Amino acid sequence: MRWGDVDFAKRIVHVRRQVSDLGVGPPKSGKVRSVPLIDQAATVLDALSRRDRFVGPEDAVFASVTGSPLPGHVLRLAFYDALERAGLGAKRSGKRPIHFHDLRHSFGTLAVQAFALSDVRAFMGHADISTTMIYVHHVPRHDAADRLGALVAAASTDAPAVLCDNGVTK
Repeated sequence: MRWGDVDFAKRIVHVRRQVSDLGVGPPKSGKVRSVPLIDQAATVLDALSRRDRFVGPEDAVFASVTGSPLPGHVLRLAFYDALERAGLGAKRSGKRPIHFHDLRHSFGTLAVQAFALSDVRAFMGHADISTTMIYVHHVPRHDAADRLGALVAAASTDAPAVLCDNGVTK
């Protein structure tokens, strides 16, 4: 990711390339996509954008001391160090250890609670929605019965139901 990919005003990040052991190239899908930039990430990126060097549009956001993009193994080590500092280091071993790639599963599971599956597919850069389903894990909703009941009640009165974010129908 380069600074030119971060649009603070529109609160999105454009995924225009990927960095791999083979170098920098187009995203795996071959298509540019945009992902929402949440406030928590924007705050961290804003602070990082205030460093003394490597903040031009073509500079890597996560840059080495020479300005080149940080290698993947360095980012993974930083993730594992963060797990340790958070007291979750034990999660790195056992039957189902946490891996850096699990962040995609977390994103998919959280995003599908706020967006349509088709939007999450686009955010993740998947050509096929079945690939997205690998990353989306069911999270039970405690208000599921109320929401479904409200839709059924509205349908049985021939009144169109409009379900609000809080689960109440209009």
